[in-house]
Amino acid sequence: MKRIGAAIVLLLLIAVIASALGVVYAREQNRRLFVDYTQQQKERDELNVEFSRLELEQATWAETNRIDQIARGQLGMIAPAPAATVVVKR
Repeated sequence: MKRIGAAIVLLLLIAVIASALGVVYAREQNRRLFVDYTQQQKERDELNVEFSRLELEQATWAETNRIDQIARGQLGMIAPAPAATVVVKR
């Protein structure tokens, strides 16, 4: 009878230790995942800022006034005279 009681106590002790180790492992994994999560959020925020900057830059490069200045200055293009313009109708 004493052997059975001692075996049950030993079994329960092993179960408690295993449970405690499981809790420690789960908490450590939770900490690691949280650190990774915050790093991912920071990276997302940085990418959003860069995306906004690139959209602004794209809008600046695509302005018709800027394109007109480049066409006239660097490429030597000019608008055709009204007499040289032909309208084609279908």
